[in-house]
Amino acid sequence: MKDLITRLLVELGEDPEREGLVRTPIRVEKALRFLTSGYGANIDAVLNDALFTVDYSEMVIVKDIDFYSLCEHHLLPFFGKCHIAYIPSTRVIGLSKIPRLVDVFSRRLQIQERLTNQIADTIREKISPVGVAVVMEATHLCMSMRGVEKQNSFAVTSAMLGAFRSNARTRIEFLELIKLRSAIPGLRGDTAASLACVGDD
Repeated sequence: MKDLITRLLVELGEDPEREGLVRTPIRVEKALRFLTSGYGANIDAVLNDALFTVDYSEMVIVKDIDFYSLCEHHLLPFFGKCHIAYIPSTRVIGLSKIPRLVDVFSRRLQIQERLTNQIADTIREKISPVGVAVVMEATHLCMSMRGVEKQNSFAVTSAMLGAFRSNARTRIEFLELIKLRSAIPGLRGDTAASLACVGDD
């Protein structure tokens, strides 16, 4: 990879031998290895048996999880907040494992829609809850640095599975609790229930 990055610097019109760039290929390789480390992650090892049988049937929410990912179209960052909720049937996930699950999938070349689905589908697969909801809000540098150059825009994606998809009251409660409606101009009242969902039951 170091040689490829050196060649890239040359193609961009730079001198890879100048002082500021001599170690750049090594630094870029290390950064890219870290930012794509999710490919080598094992979900079961990440969860590390932190799945517990409990008698609890109310909504569990972990919100404002910071995430950083790379857009697969331009290899530019997109980043923001992830909000996750589920309603247990028989098992729960250790709370500290949920942000780690987000890291696994965000540290890959991604699109936000697929990232949202992967997180929701994994939680459904691992604990078979009554329902799972994932909402991601992100700024995409491929939009703000290039292309349309809209610095203040952000994208919102959601995956609503099980009870969150079939029950409007459950869905609205979740959106209220993460205060999503205050973040989206023009979204009021019951219109929150019609927020486009990515993915199917």
